[in-house]
Amino acid sequence: MYIKFRLNLINYSTIKNYFLSLTIARYLTLILLLAVFCTDAFGETYPVTGKVVDESNQNPLSFANIRIENTGLGTVSNQEGYFELRLPKGDYTCTCTYLGYLSDTVQIRVDGDIKGILFSLSPSYINLSEITVLPGENPANEIIRNAIKKKNLRNAILNSYSFTAYTKGVIKTNQDVSASSNTISIGAGMDTAEMKINGILENESVGFFKKPGSYKEWITARKQTANLPSSINILTGGRIIMNFYSDDINFFGRNLNGPLADNALDYYYFMITDTLAVDTENVFRIFMTPDDSLDPGFSGYVYITASTFDMVKVELNLNRAANTGGLLDTISVYQQFFPFGENIFMPVDYHLKVSAKILGLISFSFQVSSVLYDYKINLPIEDDVFNMAVLTVKTDADKKDSVYWTSMQRIPGTLEESIAYAQIDSINSIPFSISDNFSLISTRLRLSENFSVSAPVSLYHFNRVEGHSIDFSLQGLGYFEERSNSYFNFSYGFSDRKFKYDLTTSYLFGDYRTYEISAGVFNNTSNLFRVTEEYSVFLSSLLALIDKYDFNDYFYSRGFNFLLSGEIFPVLKLITGFYNRTDKRAIKNTDFSFFSTKELFRDNPAIYDTRLNSVRLGFVLDFRKYIEDGKFRRRVRTPSAWNMQIEGGVLYSDKKRFNSSLDFANYTLRLQGSINSFKKTSLDFLIDGMYTEGTLPSQMLNSIPGNINLIARENSIRSLNFNSVLGDKSITAFLEYDLQDELFRLSGIPFLKNLELRTTVFINGVYSDIGDKSRSILPFPVDTFIKPLYEAGFSIGHLLFPVRLSFAWRLNHKEENAFRFGLTSLLID
Repeated sequence: MYIKFRLNLINYSTIKNYFLSLTIARYLTLILLLAVFCTDAFGETYPVTGKVVDESNQNPLSFANIRIENTGLGTVSNQEGYFELRLPKGDYTCTCTYLGYLSDTVQIRVDGDIKGILFSLSPSYINLSEITVLPGENPANEIIRNAIKKKNLRNAILNSYSFTAYTKGVIKTNQDVSASSNTISIGAGMDTAEMKINGILENESVGFFKKPGSYKEWITARKQTANLPSSINILTGGRIIMNFYSDDINFFGRNLNGPLADNALDYYYFMITDTLAVDTENVFRIFMTPDDSLDPGFSGYVYITASTFDMVKVELNLNRAANTGGLLDTISVYQQFFPFGENIFMPVDYHLKVSAKILGLISFSFQVSSVLYDYKINLPIEDDVFNMAVLTVKTDADKKDSVYWTSMQRIPGTLEESIAYAQIDSINSIPFSISDNFSLISTRLRLSENFSVSAPVSLYHFNRVEGHSIDFSLQGLGYFEERSNSYFNFSYGFSDRKFKYDLTTSYLFGDYRTYEISAGVFNNTSNLFRVTEEYSVFLSSLLALIDKYDFNDYFYSRGFNFLLSGEIFPVLKLITGFYNRTDKRAIKNTDFSFFSTKELFRDNPAIYDTRLNSVRLGFVLDFRKYIEDGKFRRRVRTPSAWNMQIEGGVLYSDKKRFNSSLDFANYTLRLQGSINSFKKTSLDFLIDGMYTEGTLPSQMLNSIPGNINLIARENSIRSLNFNSVLGDKSITAFLEYDLQDELFRLSGIPFLKNLELRTTVFINGVYSDIGDKSRSILPFPVDTFIKPLYEAGFSIGHLLFPVRLSFAWRLNHKEENAFRFGLTSLLID
């Protein structure tokens, strides 16, 4: 908004005509005059640095609040007590406050760098008359009750605000840290080293909020240690802070009751433990913890002013019930508030520390500190500031030089951080080493930053058509500023004696790589009915080799394709493409198995041999908000009620127009999403529809998602066998209510609440049919559900483990599989 306002002051037509009339000499003179004008108008800033200590013992005071009076500027001291401000020339009154101490104020004149300011704070002492405690009444409750009223008044008059924030994240581990575009990984090894800094993130951001719930933030500058990609650096002061003036505080996907939530007195126990002061203002220190220790929430201290009942600080920890599985040792939050505008208290800092030691091998901590300043309260904000992007990284955010970073407001770095920056950047400047990136369990062997080949574990697969097969692939990712990706897969089957290959290349374009052009050529063995590809090659090979259970069916396919897609609007993506394919039947060529040597594999079914030329048109409507991380748009699941996508399209084949073997138009439509419910619970839904006009070959029929033995995948008919029901007209509906562990918590039974068991309930339905034209060319019999099948069930497992037990009952069609038990796990796919 600030930049837009400045640009609107300029009459571009007048400036253009004026510049065209200038000589070179006058042009250079004007440039100099403009430079001088900009310097005077917007002001050069100078660093003002110092330290905050306790006067009695000279110990540093961490997170002391430093404010510049009559401005929105301020900061907090770091853990060593040091602070830094950036101020233009002028005279200022600088005040330092800290709970339990008398404030200190200094007058400063800024006309250059100012160093060595020392705030030496002396403890404040107060005398209060005794608090009369009536029978059955907790005096802390009345204070919290008044603080809740004050919070509601604050929220009622707070209509909009903007701010600037500086955020720093520091990762400490005893193992090496690596990162991809959006994931940080920690290696595992012997616990022989002390923790050290293995990663640092820093950024500057500007945020805007407007009732009822519009929010937008821009990252204006960011930097990080060389071992972390810039796309990781999106933890900003506005997005990560938990504003404890909110009723619901979201941690790890769960909404926790805040200390001033309307129902806080029914959920938490409060107790006055001390009375402190900032100068002459008395502040109650109140301990809080959930009434029931098995209920998730916060334990620690809140600080409430005695005269106005404003909350000025929180020092809280997540209790064990909110720490799933007790994996983390420490989850602590420290936050302070300061009055702005109409005496509205806003967060001025945020400090989060998470630490853990896992399996006695990996020790880590992650500390995030943010300082928020330059608030503008209840000023008009145009609606066009807010859009589908909740966070956008400015295009020049990664190009800020050292001069910029020394000229901005930030939390001073510690000596340990300076050493870590130098060491990490030095190590990462060493040329890429293949041996350093080799792992026996990896499926890829990286030969450079962007190029990789097959690792040993991905050089082999087995099925009854190809037999023992060797595989090799090349993969080039992220070339041309992460715009180009290419894959080449090669395979040879020793039983069918055929070479197969698959070459695909794509290029992304647009500011956020939202447009894609791709092309491919292939001659390979395909799984019959693509839904089977949801199971891993490793799982299918293992079952075939051990138990002669090759649940896939196969056919040969060769051809080429071309695809163009792009987001023409933030919520709308259009797709068009051309496909050429020639499909031929594959036969069983081996009966090899390690153990079941006397049994035979079942025959591979026939298909309709055909050559197809077809055109695809499609769309995607995606109503989820997203993050623009500087290169890509990443869709995110927001706490709002709806997260929904709609996909649709048509695949059209025509004998005359495209020289194809068959005439058909195959229409598809998919609706999927989730509706957030109470606490961590949500209703997930997926509705799939397919309709065909004309003759669809058997290999392109829709296979209703079923399961192999003892497996129950999500978004599948649990009681249906694998590839047992097909159709060229079908509707499937999957509704699953994920209760997490809330069902057992609602029971109120301590034993059940402490188990941390996750439950889901589901109801599914399916309709399928095959038209006369498609049925006339079927090479094998097909089952359908003209009368829809319905089933219901539930699954149960532990929150920490990726495996759940699933139970399903058919509500009709009970002639077979009336009840089905299976395992649901991401490890199976």
